[in-house]
Amino acid sequence: MEEIVVVDGNKAAALGAMLSRPMMVAAYPITPQTPLVEYISQIIADGLLDADLVEVESEHSALSVLQGASLAGGRVFTGTSGQGLAFMFEPYIRTAPLRLPIVMVIVTRDGISPQCVWGGQQDAITVRDGGWIQIYVENNQEILDSIIMAYKIGEDPEVLLPVNVCYDGFYLSHMSEAIRVPDRSLVDQFLPPYRPTHAKLDPEVPMAVDPLTPGLLFTRYRQGHLEAQEKAKEVIDRVDEEFGQMFGRSYGGLIENYRMEDAEFALVAMGSPCGTGKVIVDRMREGGIRAGLVKVRSLRPFPRERLMDSLTHVKSIGVIDKNVCFGWGTGILYVELSAALKDLNIPILDFIGGLGGSDITFNHFEFAIHQTVRAAKEEPSQKVYWLGLE
Repeated sequence: MEEIVVVDGNKAAALGAMLSRPMMVAAYPITPQTPLVEYISQIIADGLLDADLVEVESEHSALSVLQGASLAGGRVFTGTSGQGLAFMFEPYIRTAPLRLPIVMVIVTRDGISPQCVWGGQQDAITVRDGGWIQIYVENNQEILDSIIMAYKIGEDPEVLLPVNVCYDGFYLSHMSEAIRVPDRSLVDQFLPPYRPTHAKLDPEVPMAVDPLTPGLLFTRYRQGHLEAQEKAKEVIDRVDEEFGQMFGRSYGGLIENYRMEDAEFALVAMGSPCGTGKVIVDRMREGGIRAGLVKVRSLRPFPRERLMDSLTHVKSIGVIDKNVCFGWGTGILYVELSAALKDLNIPILDFIGGLGGSDITFNHFEFAIHQTVRAAKEEPSQKVYWLGLE
């Protein structure tokens, strides 16, 4: 039987990890992830999770320790944020090519300077091509559920890749709301113990891990890695469907469509702003504007096929970005979506907001929808808007 509790996002992540039964946890505290480390340490101390807790001296050590544990056949968990992720970068980019299905939450945070510890998505966005699967979530319930699903996705024999569950710092990490905690026996049925077959350190059966690799063999590994990312698309959708059948909650897999069946105008967003966006879509519908919202859950692999299916029929698109792409002067989601839909000739506008912990408000979403509607009727005077500064 599910238990209903009121918790913040970091506690939801700790509960999701607990239900997934990792054998080892290693993490170093950093704002706004710090309470997660405290929560999961207490869970282990209280005997609610039978796992080794490794008290490391840095984020670099945290992920390095877990690489060894994963290679030894263990299911493992960690989490980080901002500068902690930056310090972790060397083992981060090593984890995915080693095909280690580690689950790590990123409590997203903006860049460090000008001095900032507040929310944004720039940290996770910056490492999006480190080879990990990246799932972005909307609320605390989705944090818990996505961590459980992340293990099943990453450990699938067709995938064998690490997974980030990314949730917005402060807006989710420190916001409390009611969630349903699944029954542990049902989670055990959904997520069986990890049984590695591709690599396992065993003194009785020695093997080389990460030896110096010649170029053509290295190329073959890269090709296999990319193929696994593509296979993960089907697995992400399937696991979400299976989760929905067992627990009564599902999130659409790679993307979630909200009132898109007959939408003429679409907003596309990631993370916690999607909740506000859904409310505004409902308000616009009441006013006769056939708006819809597409929530991108998986940034990697990028769900270009699903997005094509959802957006082919709309007249214009507005993208809500909580990050920036320095190469294009836009947000990253705008760049990715523009590339995916380049052959459809649909006007796409970008609305950048939520940087440095600033709010993306109802008024901002209303502004975005009205500008998106206008773009379907006339050539827009600009394609990038900075919410709060316009």
